[in-house]
Amino acid sequence: MKLKPDWFLLSMLAVTALAWAVPAPGAAGGWMHPELVTKCGVALIFFLHGVLLSFGAMRAGALNWRLHAVVQTCTFAFFPVIGLGLNAALGERMAPELKLGLMFLCALPSTVSSSVAMTATARGNVAGAVFNATLSSLIGVFLTPLWIAFVLKTSGQSQPIGPVILDLLRWLVLPLAVGQLLHPWLGQVAKRYKSKISLVDRGTILLLVYTSFCDSFQQHIWSGRGAGQLWLMLAIALTLFGLAMWVTSALSRALGFDRADRITAMFCGSKKTLASGVPMAKLIFGAHPGLGLILLPIMIYHPLQLVICGVLAERWGRE
Repeated sequence: MKLKPDWFLLSMLAVTALAWAVPAPGAAGGWMHPELVTKCGVALIFFLHGVLLSFGAMRAGALNWRLHAVVQTCTFAFFPVIGLGLNAALGERMAPELKLGLMFLCALPSTVSSSVAMTATARGNVAGAVFNATLSSLIGVFLTPLWIAFVLKTSGQSQPIGPVILDLLRWLVLPLAVGQLLHPWLGQVAKRYKSKISLVDRGTILLLVYTSFCDSFQQHIWSGRGAGQLWLMLAIALTLFGLAMWVTSALSRALGFDRADRITAMFCGSKKTLASGVPMAKLIFGAHPGLGLILLPIMIYHPLQLVICGVLAERWGRE
């Protein structure tokens, strides 16, 4: 399989470098007004997701409850428990913001578009993938901030969880619901211009990544964070992904899943969303000066899962 350069991943590196070179516009108090850009950007992303979401495809996969149980348990129980264990084991060897980012990665929902696309390529259960990816996004509105609040509380910090969930409902779920309500009228138009909508979606995410890193660079949060921390996070990300693939595969075989459901469980249960993760981080952590470091684990995990799952999808699709 020939791997093509991913313009989105390259663009993420570019906007991170731009935030390092020119942080003032996207930092708190900058002329870009990041507090306003964040919420409008989040609402736009999830409105577009709602318009594109096919309710019929989601309904087709709704009844396979054993598959859903495996995927959601892995996403919101297995991953976070492993994250808690890693945080305890790492101790002082990793920066606090990176440890919080590792837990945020573990608590995130699964991806939507790439899980469905790769499941289709590998000839898995596409309807099941659509349902699980969408269900994961909705569950994550509640469980992701709850896991983060638990970690902050156990580390002696506190964060009121009610306002965070209310913000997520207002800026994620409501635009998603409005987009879904308008799907019968706008769905076909959106499908026709899907590539252009994808550019708007990805461009908005890149804008959020830029503003997320601006405060970190402006306040010199990265000072003293050596390359060793990055290599350690890379090793942890690979280990997490490998464990998730193994656990979902073992559970699928133990429950007697057919090949299509096993592929869906492995792809949906091992992935974490960057597209929803960046907006969620902006709403959960607000103006946290270390937001750039908090986002680093998911920015490392994201390309790893795409490359490995892409290779596996092509191979399984040919079998």
